[in-house]
Amino acid sequence: MTIRAVATGIGHYLPDRVVPNAEFEKTLDTTDEWIRTRSGIERRHFAAEGETTSQLAVRAARKALEMVELSASDIDCVIVATSTPDLTFPSVATMVQEGLGMESGFGYDVQAVCAGFIFALANANGMILSGQAERVLVIGAETFSRIMDWTDRSTCVLFGDGAGALVLEARTGSGSPDDRGILSVDLNSDGRYREMLYVDGGVSTTGQAGKLRMQGNPLFRQAVGKLAETAEKALEKARLTADDVDWIVPHQANIRIIQGTAKKMGLPMEKVIVTVQDHGNTSAASIPLALSVGVAEGRIQPGQLLVTEAIGGGLAWGSVVLRW
Repeated sequence: MTIRAVATGIGHYLPDRVVPNAEFEKTLDTTDEWIRTRSGIERRHFAAEGETTSQLAVRAARKALEMVELSASDIDCVIVATSTPDLTFPSVATMVQEGLGMESGFGYDVQAVCAGFIFALANANGMILSGQAERVLVIGAETFSRIMDWTDRSTCVLFGDGAGALVLEARTGSGSPDDRGILSVDLNSDGRYREMLYVDGGVSTTGQAGKLRMQGNPLFRQAVGKLAETAEKALEKARLTADDVDWIVPHQANIRIIQGTAKKMGLPMEKVIVTVQDHGNTSAASIPLALSVGVAEGRIQPGQLLVTEAIGGGLAWGSVVLRW
């Protein structure tokens, strides 16, 4: 028998404040049509004043735990993917532990920007396969509204805040591609592309958080090719092909990137979970948000094969193949 990390619970949380594209027309040389045409985004959520990344993460985590009727004491490990932590340290994961009332186990953060949830899933999978943990709470949570340059119309209209959480549990499988759970992982990074997406501040440089900077067109060109390639690699590792895929659950950065990646993989958009229109780019939170929405709407069903893929600053990119 083979140990698999199986997804059992999912949940998400979005801040109350909804910001439609029209709101940016008041302060920027932009329009709703301009934003929709170039990104597919119609609205996004922004955290309230004083509402932190850890608070979003805790709310999403509670929903995931409720779905499978578990308590915080049932969790061995919390991994939070985020680029917008409450503080430089301690980790958001330890704050989530406190918020959930979790007095045992361990937690830590993973930072791979928009690819963070993929890297966190890979970490959680490793913890379960090694026997270090039996149940892992994997969370993507961001408050990107705190690092926006509100004068830059090319970036500030693209991002939003939110959190999604997934419970992974150790289960036995046959070792075949028919098993439920994570079947394969593919991770990549290349620091030569740093200037395409970064924040112009930090503890050891400016001493301040800084603002997000992005080279949109070069990043777009890199994203489509790298996302399709990593998804195909992960499928090959799992001894599967694109024909076996029921759903792509991509990082929700831009509808054109999502469409381009699906086309390159030879899959129709009818097989893609798309939430970018409602959430914008929530970075590490976007994949668990999309997963949660897909499950809540009844589209994602047990036994279906999913491919999740993402690319973010670094550049860092990767994919996970899992059977729901």
